[in-house]
Amino acid sequence: MLSAIIVAAGTSRRMGFDKLIAPLAGAPVLQHSINAFIRSEAVNEVIIVCPEERFTQLDLTQNGTVIKRIDGGADRHNSVSNGLDALDASSTWVAVHDGARPLISQQQIVTTLKAAQRHKAATSARRITETVKRADSNQCISESVDRENLWAMETPQIFSKDLLLDAYAKVEKSQQLVTDEVSALELIGVHTYLVPNPTPNLKITYPEDLALAELLYPESE
Repeated sequence: MLSAIIVAAGTSRRMGFDKLIAPLAGAPVLQHSINAFIRSEAVNEVIIVCPEERFTQLDLTQNGTVIKRIDGGADRHNSVSNGLDALDASSTWVAVHDGARPLISQQQIVTTLKAAQRHKAATSARRITETVKRADSNQCISESVDRENLWAMETPQIFSKDLLLDAYAKVEKSQQLVTDEVSALELIGVHTYLVPNPTPNLKITYPEDLALAELLYPESE
């Protein structure tokens, strides 16, 4: 059984407005992120980590998928931890997805799940193709970074439930801040398999990202 945790508890400080309910192709950004999982036959349960007022603005057609809403935490890993606490006891696999990634395709969800079933841990990812530089505190380039074997992490990130629970127990015990679940698994020495994503899967972070997502949306269907 695959349970999906959709992380949507952020405050959108960099946007200046609630990016997760901003309109995109006729529906809120968060709606598109959730729909990809609700409509996937591979997903049995969707746990949406978000405030009540954000949740009430969604139009969710369940199609037999169990949907739960859970309050978020002080930061991302606390929000994911809250979602883990709400998992159905029969869950065997857990997908964690950023609510601000509305272009995720159902095919990529299934492909990442199959990779996780082979490797116990898998994440959607994009190979870095741009020239990469490291900068100093003055925004001046200090050195070049070899982009060979560099990847940008995306979501969903999918893991066996027991493995992810072990990783988060380590996070809680060590009080380390992690920005994604791959980082949490690194704390227990587990390597996550990379699944190249052939379709756009940008994270809405700045206002201009909405305009780009609007242009890319049909391509992600």
